[in-house]
Amino acid sequence: MDALYTAQVRAKGGRGGKISSSDGVLELPLAIPKGLGGPGGEATNPEQLFAAGYAACFEGALQLAARKAGVEAKEAVVTAQVSIFKDEPSYKLGVKLQIYVPEADLAQVRDLAQQAHQVCPYSKATRGNIDVELEVLEAEPSR
Repeated sequence: MDALYTAQVRAKGGRGGKISSSDGVLELPLAIPKGLGGPGGEATNPEQLFAAGYAACFEGALQLAARKAGVEAKEAVVTAQVSIFKDEPSYKLGVKLQIYVPEADLAQVRDLAQQAHQVCPYSKATRGNIDVELEVLEAEPSR
């Protein structure tokens, strides 16, 4: 299978280092979150980056499902919460995707979210590997 696109990002220094993309667009310092015993601060971490990618990709899949169903969802918001848990002797991830579509029927949004979950590449990659919870919201979540 030929790749449609390949992202390349270099990490140096682990969770306390920095990342940079081959095209120079992404260049960020990393910091271990306080919750994991690090300094936290104004740097990102792998969980935030994974959450950003998953939320954006899932929202795109939701838009696809909505278009196919003839549903207006241009103002949809997807918030990804990525958590890290102790899983002796190592760690594991868990994800909660919160889906909000203004002025839409909640049952219909739940159906669209399930459809998106079947086609989203992040959902496919995580299926059977980590727990992913879909939560349809009546109101837009706060930041």
